Amino acid sequence: MKFKHVKYDFRFKKKRTISRIKIKRFVSRPIVIATALLFIVTSLTVGLFFIFHNSTQKFIAPINDRIVIISHDHVVQIVPSKERTVGALLTKLHIVLYQGDVVEPSLDTVINQDDFRINIYRAVPVEIVDGNMTYFGFSAAKTPRAIAQQQGLKVYPADQVSIKPVNNFLSSYAIGEQVVVKPAIPVYLNLYGNLLSVRTQAKTVGQFIKMEKIHLSASDQVEPALNSPITVNSQIFIIRHGIKIQTVTNIIPMPVQVVYDANLAYGTGAIRQQGSNGQEAITYQEEMSNNVVVNKVVLQDIITEQPVTQIEVEGTSLSGIKGDMALAGIAPSDYQYADYIISHESGWCPTKAQGEHYCLPIPDNPMTPLGYGLCQATPGYKMASEGSDWATNPVTQLRWCNSYAQNRYGGWSNAYNHWYYYHWW
Repeated sequence: MKFKHVKYDFRFKKKRTISRIKIKRFVSRPIVIATALLFIVTSLTVGLFFIFHNSTQKFIAPINDRIVIISHDHVVQIVPSKERTVGALLTKLHIVLYQGDVVEPSLDTVINQDDFRINIYRAVPVEIVDGNMTYFGFSAAKTPRAIAQQQGLKVYPADQVSIKPVNNFLSSYAIGEQVVVKPAIPVYLNLYGNLLSVRTQAKTVGQFIKMEKIHLSASDQVEPALNSPITVNSQIFIIRHGIKIQTVTNIIPMPVQVVYDANLAYGTGAIRQQGSNGQEAITYQEEMSNNVVVNKVVLQDIITEQPVTQIEVEGTSLSGIKGDMALAGIAPSDYQYADYIISHESGWCPTKAQGEHYCLPIPDNPMTPLGYGLCQATPGYKMASEGSDWATNPVTQLRWCNSYAQNRYGGWSNAYNHWYYYHWW
């Protein structure tokens, strides 16, 4: 027994001696201690961050259902919805769209406010007479040019498009409207040696000269004669000898006509007729001195392609999210300034974080240190001073925006002036 006891005691002492040697070696290397401590601190910090982040996300209230007003088939349907876009909501409600139907605003428009309005215009049978050809289809477009385009017809800017009611639906097989397209004739104009392609409704060369506002001088020659009929791809020559000319082609900007519609929510809209730019050709006579151009005189300014007006509809109903400006205490005289700033900051999306290009029904990054919300408060959680629902409630956000505009700039008008010149506020 003693022998076993002594052996055990010897081994125990030996182990203690080895442990002391290891501790001494460890203490003699401070870099090892520092690395271990850094690893422990980093792990604790990351763990606490995720715990805090997840816990704060749980307390963010989801956006309530949006109230959507849908007008279709002679019925007004009011529904709550969490769907993101117009198309998604119509699909969920099993509202079927048929050929030629028109939806305003468009199917990809984001539903971002209460009292959001959707109008569905059902197509009616139409007859389209394009020269010697007749087509039948269905359309709910608002203009004759848009109806023809919706049916897939190529309509040129110089074409004349009109609409008239059908008088005899038994013979025309249409009970809606008749669209008449009077196609323009393509011709080639050789203007002082420059070839231009033009479409015209003129019947003779003389009418063409007058309609295109071409000013002829005594030295100009026109071929063929002014009373010559114009046919498809006719060539018309205007000749002036002994001059040096230059022709410059310019774009004529597309005109835009805005139609205001109280049946659409403020901030939404649609295109009722697609427009296009026009084109003009300006011909100069160059005056030379010592082989250097010293002056240019305009000889002709011809519109080779007429611009087509784009017709846009804009909603004016303020019963939705922008109507919340009144609830937030923003004066009616300041609506235009607040609308301008918020439209540029977030596009009226209360869940938008800076850098995002979409509007989510539930916020995905409200705790960002960058801009957040309608007026991109930086950081967004400073809006908590106006309410705990700052991350999702447009009225709470607008109250903070209003306070910010008043305290920092003395009012929305001054805030607008600052944003207009510096593009931030």
